[in-house]
Amino acid sequence: MNTRSIGTIYAKELRDLLRDRRTLISTIVIPTFVMPLIIIGFGKVTAMVITKAREEIPRVMMVGGADSPRVRGELEKSGKFRIEPASADWKGLISDKRIRAAVEIPAGFERALEAGSAPAVTLYTYQGEIKSSIAVDQLDAFFTSLRDRTTARLLAARGLPATVARPFEVKRVNVAAPEKVGGNLFGGLVPYFIIFLCLAGAMYPAMDLTAGEKERGTMETLLCCPAARTDIVLGKFLMVLTGSLGAVVLSLISMGATVAVAGNFLGAGGVAPAGLAISIDPLGILGVLAMVIPVAVLFSALLFTIALFAKSFKEAQSYLTPLMFVVILPAMAAMLPGVELNTRLALVPILNVSLVSKEMLSGVWHWGFIAMIFGSTALYAAVALGVAVMMFRREEVIFRT
Repeated sequence: MNTRSIGTIYAKELRDLLRDRRTLISTIVIPTFVMPLIIIGFGKVTAMVITKAREEIPRVMMVGGADSPRVRGELEKSGKFRIEPASADWKGLISDKRIRAAVEIPAGFERALEAGSAPAVTLYTYQGEIKSSIAVDQLDAFFTSLRDRTTARLLAARGLPATVARPFEVKRVNVAAPEKVGGNLFGGLVPYFIIFLCLAGAMYPAMDLTAGEKERGTMETLLCCPAARTDIVLGKFLMVLTGSLGAVVLSLISMGATVAVAGNFLGAGGVAPAGLAISIDPLGILGVLAMVIPVAVLFSALLFTIALFAKSFKEAQSYLTPLMFVVILPAMAAMLPGVELNTRLALVPILNVSLVSKEMLSGVWHWGFIAMIFGSTALYAAVALGVAVMMFRREEVIFRT
């Protein structure tokens, strides 16, 4: 292995790829500008949708309650609901989103309420639909207030204080720093985007330096130079690795600015809880960058090897595109509730890095797992790089027809 030959090949490939528009888009434009715009845009649109849904006066329907005019009157006077005329197909109207919710008032509700023992009121909603959920929450708040007022009145009539019905309160206090909570919420997305960009940044250089050179007919010229095959493949591999790490570094830099802007959008729109500071520990970002290095080596070697089998750039794309789903699925699995870092998952490629990165961004450092994940990922990367060198030495792979 000749270091000078590797450097010469690397410099040559770097100059060539800097002239390639597709490489510049995948390694610079997308991670630096497109991904932050997507995050900010999605957060802003989400905040606008939620704000608009909360400001809308929901259309609701009363089922029954003909003998409870006072309850209906209070609902209408509250100004928080628009009571629709009764219909037999009220369940279908909720499912079709023509009304947002319905409340079933049992017969004799007001008389029973005066006596202090009323039957249950049933609220009907379209579960998972945001406007229906807001409407049913407002209905629940209305009837909870009605129940409390009735309880206080009945107790006062008997000469008892209202605190008899509620002798104590239950409070929830967050013991974690707001920054840590915000990092835990936002930290699940950061590893996903970084791993995705790590793969995307390596994909086009890997295809261009293998199948692209075959298509242009320059592979034979390169192989005629006095450099050894190992030097050639390592020089090309370093170029692919540069594209991968370059995309990650640029994404981390732009992500820092995005978090500050997105935090304002999410907080202003009510997406994030009040008082929550969405921030990420800078040391956590450095930790993620360190963990991504062996992942970038793994992706670069794997993409280089697979693209080497292709005879054209288009064929290489058809080989590498399915790999995107193989990488995205475990990265997304790390965001699922209940998926926690343990010894078994610490050996699963990609998923392990996503899980430990989420912990580090939240300020939690499991040094045993970090060492295990870094070591296992480095081992997978070394094997992949060894396979890439071996494949490049085989004539039937390079000149496959």
